[in-house]
Amino acid sequence: MAARIDKLFDALLELGGSDLHLGVGYPPFGRVRGDLVALRESVVTSDEMTETLFEIVDKDQKKLITNNLDLDFAHSYGNKARFRANYFYKQTGLAAVFRTIPTHIRTLEELGCPQVLYRLAERRAGLLLVTGPTGSGKSTTLAGMIRHINENRPCHILTIEDPVEFVHTPIKAQITHREVGPDAATFTAAIRSAGREDPDVVLIGELRGTETMKLALQIASFGVLVFATIHTNSAPATIDRIINTFPAEEQPQVRGLLAESLIGVVSQQLVKRADGQGRIAVQEVLIGTSGLSAMIREGKTFQIPSLMQSSQGIGMQTIDSALERMVQQGLISFEVGLEKANDKETFERNVRAKQGA
Repeated sequence: MAARIDKLFDALLELGGSDLHLGVGYPPFGRVRGDLVALRESVVTSDEMTETLFEIVDKDQKKLITNNLDLDFAHSYGNKARFRANYFYKQTGLAAVFRTIPTHIRTLEELGCPQVLYRLAERRAGLLLVTGPTGSGKSTTLAGMIRHINENRPCHILTIEDPVEFVHTPIKAQITHREVGPDAATFTAAIRSAGREDPDVVLIGELRGTETMKLALQIASFGVLVFATIHTNSAPATIDRIINTFPAEEQPQVRGLLAESLIGVVSQQLVKRADGQGRIAVQEVLIGTSGLSAMIREGKTFQIPSLMQSSQGIGMQTIDSALERMVQQGLISFEVGLEKANDKETFERNVRAKQGA
């Protein structure tokens, strides 16, 4: 028997939407190509909300949302789609957001990722951070990198997530998915035990707090390739954010671990395509080099943007240079590029100069 929410899932999927937003007193909204679109005219009532959301959870999950006022879990809609669900309370009452998790894991080529991401995925040890705001496609990019490893390397890949998003089918690799809650008490406990599970590659859904950050750095320094996400808006800001999370007396040790282990930072956001066919990821790429290690150790992270500018030959790129290239290729409009650029004057000058050449 169909659940009440299935009609809304169908409406969202038909439009190619990425998120379903439900709030009392509002119609259901879908995020379609970056914009919120009403999926029907009538608003969601309090009774409808409770019946719809509680219909697809078990007793334990219902108890969690009632006691903690917040719940994260993954929900499968038959063979059509999987969703990452977040239930929460706001002023008008119970609410929820469902994020679509594609059942097809797209390759790095399908995602249009730069070649440097292939090389980073082929590294055997170190920490790679994929950063960006919520909904910027971090999980999709990481899934593409894990798929690349799975297709090319016989190894053990361990994922630690809350909840598990992309489910990988073993190709050359053995894959272990661990979900915080059902499979591990906390992120910290799961990461701590990861070292005893003989992984070659570890994917950590999100670095939360100093303990998970330090454990991730330690695992990376033991000769494991570690992927993780963090919410920052640029590659240089990511390094400052990690260091500043720790108390002053611990920062020198963290600088040392980060300088030794960091192989790269990919900071991305989604921008509207020029052809109107959805959105495309634009990525800033910082690669771990001896120069970057020295800057991290000496606390000279303000020099990182100039390092990125001068190291484009090895695959580094600032967000502005990536946007310039996408405008030149006709993938995005000049207006969209200008809106997202950090240094708008230089961006405009460079694009105009190339267009006039």
